[in-house]
Amino acid sequence: MTVSDRISIFEIASAPDAPAHAVADCAVFPEAAPRGRRLLMLLGAAGVGILAAGAAHLAGGAPQGTRAALGAGILAGGLLSTWSPCGYSSLSLLRPVGRPTARARLAFLPTLAMHALGYALGAGILGGGLGLAGGLLGFSGAGFWSVLALALAALLYGAHQFDFLRVPYPQRRAQVPHDARNRFSMETVGLLYGFSLGLNYLTYVQTPILYLVTALAFVSGDPATGMLIFAIFNLGRFLPMLANLTAASDMRIQMWLARRQESAAMLDGAILVSGGAAALCGLLAFA
Repeated sequence: MTVSDRISIFEIASAPDAPAHAVADCAVFPEAAPRGRRLLMLLGAAGVGILAAGAAHLAGGAPQGTRAALGAGILAGGLLSTWSPCGYSSLSLLRPVGRPTARARLAFLPTLAMHALGYALGAGILGGGLGLAGGLLGFSGAGFWSVLALALAALLYGAHQFDFLRVPYPQRRAQVPHDARNRFSMETVGLLYGFSLGLNYLTYVQTPILYLVTALAFVSGDPATGMLIFAIFNLGRFLPMLANLTAASDMRIQMWLARRQESAAMLDGAILVSGGAAALCGLLAFA
């Protein structure tokens, strides 16, 4: 989704002809940043990527730093996926029962653990399957052409997030049924929800970083590497759930996220552009 067409995740029958019992849509998102500011942010992100590539070249490649930066970008992508209908609903659905006392938080820990297990299972299946498929098709790591393709895709999707381009954004617009809490125990709901979100493509795709992570796991040609890549991404998806262990109310958490919806999209674009610029410059430097 781009800045201009992002849909409120609180969308509830706000049309003029909505039924009398409908609740008006929550309109708390900030306005989109002006075009000039977005352009400066895009160019700044590209500059950061170029400088990072130059520093890595002067350091002789610095593979450890490159892997650390890549891991940080993947983790950030998982965190940014929280700004989606599924991220909001998982935070509100998987809440400790009753008042936020120490006993309620302790009773919530099994649900939290099962939710983490669901994410781990999703990472194992998706990442392992992609790595295995890539290996069977002859991939054994990111080579020149695959890195070039990933770099260009990152730049295009970064421009998409900054609302300068329109790039295909395939996804399945579906969510886990919210009445699942009434059908199963909290631990079971936590596991099922974590597993669905851990597979990443069964629900909304909020960040294009997921597409690049998918491609990276595939070209790795190694199931273990693919699992590790998605384990890092899913860790980012899981971490916001720890907010439910605090005393913050559900509404307070939701409103904090909602007010930063556009900022999250800008950060998403900045990560994509800086990463794409760094990869492209790295290819040119070592070609």
